[in-house]
Amino acid sequence: MFGIKDFSAVINPPHATILAVGAGGERAVVKNGELAVANVMSVTLSTDHRAVDGALGAELLAAFRKLVENPMAMLV
Repeated sequence: MFGIKDFSAVINPPHATILAVGAGGERAVVKNGELAVANVMSVTLSTDHRAVDGALGAELLAAFRKLVENPMAMLV
């Protein structure tokens, strides 16, 4: 919203995690050794480590990335 590329969300009790999703946009990336344009967005997971282990948060982000990059997988 409002074109914000990335940010870190603040956790408010009693929540344990919060996912901050930035705006998507075209950026230059390297694919197969060549420069290309791709749609890229930033995602940040803020986690209260007293409630959730950081490794579990990383697994959540990996699963989220997999689904966002291949949305048809959500239908199967």
